[in-house]
Amino acid sequence: MPITLSCAFATSDQSHEHARIAEQLGYRRAWFYDSPALYPDVWVQLCRAAERTTTIGLGTGVMVPSLRHPMVTAAAIGTLVSLAGEERVAVGIGSGFTGRLTMGQRPLKWSYVRSYVTALRALLRGEQVEWEGGIVEMMHPDGYAPRRPITVPIVIAAAGPKGIAAAHDLGDGVFGAPMPIAGFDWSVVLTFGTVLEDGEDPGAARVLAAAGHAAPVLFHYALENQQLGLLPNGEDWAAAYADVPANVRHLALHDRHLIAINDRDRPFVTGKLLADNDFALTRAGWRERAQVLESMGATEIAYQPAGPDISRELESFAAAVRG
Repeated sequence: MPITLSCAFATSDQSHEHARIAEQLGYRRAWFYDSPALYPDVWVQLCRAAERTTTIGLGTGVMVPSLRHPMVTAAAIGTLVSLAGEERVAVGIGSGFTGRLTMGQRPLKWSYVRSYVTALRALLRGEQVEWEGGIVEMMHPDGYAPRRPITVPIVIAAAGPKGIAAAHDLGDGVFGAPMPIAGFDWSVVLTFGTVLEDGEDPGAARVLAAAGHAAPVLFHYALENQQLGLLPNGEDWAAAYADVPANVRHLALHDRHLIAINDRDRPFVTGKLLADNDFALTRAGWRERAQVLESMGATEIAYQPAGPDISRELESFAAAVRG
């Protein structure tokens, strides 16, 4: 069975239009990011997309539990289901890496994520749930939310053995980035980059605008895992933020995160860095990359386009991967 092609969006005011274009191009699903410090509200934008599309799946890729009471999330899921139908809705849930780091917080403990997912599933089944010492239940009558049970799949954005274990125990699938997580019937992998035109330089302005947003993710990961020495100019990149006070450095680090290259990152984002890390590939290169991801356990590629021409990125990526 061919690998499923979906897309992911750094949620913007135009994400509903991008989802419509993705639907026309045959993408199976559109995942919307949940980082309130960077992007508009994920549920509002998903509902806007539901009103402008008819077949493409819609989901959070991925939501952060600490940002919303599980009842708020259950009601949001109900709202999206009422617009799109159960068969089109999926919910991705994680420990809140970017969504919490942008607020100066560490990712959640997996024990909290487990409790949250368990409570959310029970609410969607129509059960009473104890949360923070209070009993809650979806009491919505007809016309205010779909009847319970509301049955939608949940994928867990896993990181490390505890996250993978939670995905096995509680999820219908797993969401990985930047590499897929093997051992699941449904394994989504988040992918960034752009398709090079014939003979195009990976360092060209168009390529940097369309794929440059991916490179800082490498530096962020290396910084969090104390591996800056493994990246070219990694220590110099970190030094570019040394003048920012520690208590607000997370704000500077995430300036235009997964949207564009910010001014501090720009000197370190090169065509070579993009090409060496598979962010700027030819059509044949992307086909090969998709095959590699599939061989590593991916069943679904979630491609996040960026730059001034999202339509071009969606179209060229789909054409490249499908051959």
